[in-house]
Amino acid sequence: MESQMSRPGHLTAHQTARLLGISLAGVRQLVRRGQLTRSGGTDRQPWYAAADVAALAAIRRARAAA
Repeated sequence: MESQMSRPGHLTAHQTARLLGISLAGVRQLVRRGQLTRSGGTDRQPWYAAADVAALAAIRRARAAA
């Protein structure tokens, strides 16, 4: 079940996955590899800074276009 509550300027794991076009497991892999950092929430319901997710999405789009 997706949590609908997060701080302004932050995204839930579900929102992050949807924006990046990946699964929740993919989001966890990005965190484990150091490509994305949690910026709040809890261990079970982490939040990610919207600016960090947008930057990562832009990098992924640029790589796909290359």
